[in-house]
Parts: sequence; structure tokens; C-alpha cells
Amino acid sequence: MSRIGLQPITVPAGVEIKVENGNVVTVKGPKGELTQALSPEFTITQEDGQVTVSRPSETKRIKSLHGLTRSLLANMVEGVTEGYEKVLLIEGTGYRAAKAGKKLTLNLGYSHPVELEDPQGIEVEVPQQTRIIVRGIDKQAVGNYAAVIRDFRKPEPYKGKGVRYENENVRRKVGKTGK
Repeated sequence: MSRIGLQPITVPAGVEIKVENGNVVTVKGPKGELTQALSPEFTITQEDGQVTVSRPSETKRIKSLHGLTRSLLANMVEGVTEGYEKVLLIEGTGYRAAKAGKKLTLNLGYSHPVELEDPQGIEVEVPQQTRIIVRGIDKQAVGNYAAVIRDFRKPEPYKGKGVRYENENVRRKVGKTGK
């Protein structure tokens, strides 16, 4: 039984949810608009400032998709009201980031700088050379772009150099000992 799927989603003031044929849901809010096609088997109802997702049967597949559908809808509502952000930290001598227009330039110890263009709907800010903030209204897009940046130089376990999430704990290993 999905406990998450049974919980109603509270719709804040200023947020408009529209459900079209085939469960294509559009959520409009103060920060923007998101559209996503959710599983067509579920019934999405709106009443008294709350949205509920109900399932048609009790099969294992439907039960597992019930919580997912509700979470995706709740993430859309939260994204258009508050937005999402991921903070990345760069550690290592000479490792730094710079932002020029919509282009992010990373110096991560390679022979060349890594240049990335900001995807549509994602805003990247570099307040310090060793700190990158990725913001947007789509939780999946923000997390994906932060993971792309991190993949260029993952933190290594011996010195901890690389790009890491703000509260990520990197397990350190003991290096070789000299004779």
C-alpha cells in the first residue's frame, strides 16, 4: 500500500493545475510553467485547494506507480512556487569555475578548460570561484545538470579533490606509507 500516494497535495494560492486527456498535467505558478505526462491509469481530482491521485486497482505495478505519480505532481507544484537549487563545491589546487553570460567555464586540472552552455530553464550562478549554484523549477533538470557538472571531476578518495555536492560526505582512504 502506498502511503505517499494516498496523501493529498495542497495547492498554494497563485498556482493553477490543469489536467488534460491522457493525464497530461500543466502546473502554472509564480516562477513559471511545467507540463508532464503522467500515467494515464490514475484519476487526478482537484477540490477545495487540494489535488488527490487515486488508483484504479490494487495490482503491484499500479501500487508502485501510485506514489511516483503523486510525488511527480507534488514536485511540479513545489517547483513553480519555490524552485529547486543544488550547490556544488570545487576542491583542489587550481580548480575553479567562472561564469560569462550563459557559459560556465570549469578549470579542473585538465589540459583544457571545460565549457558548458546553460540548458533552457536552468540558471547557474558562481558567487565564488569554488562554489556553483544550479537553480530551476524542474527538479529533475536541476539534479541532472548538477550531476553533469560533477561528472567532469568526481571527488577522489585520497585527497578529496574534485567537484562535490554541498553536503556530500567523501569517504577518505589512507595513502601509501613510505619505508
